[in-house]
Amino acid sequence: MNAHDFPTSETELAARLPDLLSRSYARYSNFTVAAAVIDETGAAHVGVNVENAAYPSGTCAEQTAIGAMVTAGGRKIARVYIAAGSDGVVQPCGACRQRIAEFATEDCEVVSVQGGKATRRTPFWPLLPDSFGPRDLG
Repeated sequence: MNAHDFPTSETELAARLPDLLSRSYARYSNFTVAAAVIDETGAAHVGVNVENAAYPSGTCAEQTAIGAMVTAGGRKIARVYIAAGSDGVVQPCGACRQRIAEFATEDCEVVSVQGGKATRRTPFWPLLPDSFGPRDLG
């Protein structure tokens, strides 16, 4: 499965996102994460977490997906999908919330995926109240 072949319908995306968990490099935490961001054109961009022995040097799945989006020319995030190798709802970490804020539309939402299904939708902006971002720089 290549990223450019990734489906954009929510049902198909949620069903296939967990398949990417096996590509995660979570050698140290064993906590696998896969993410997809949907850009302003409706295209899906995917990523997985990539850990590093020097812990702060690791990369979250959301960060990897955002990098793929920017590389492909996307500049706005409408939705973020997150699947993890756990049964619980996973939300973006603080650093990823700031990264998402750089590109999030006003109605951006985070969608949690468990068992191949979209299970919980959370409006993005309440996750990062009083954030600093592009709007503050004019």
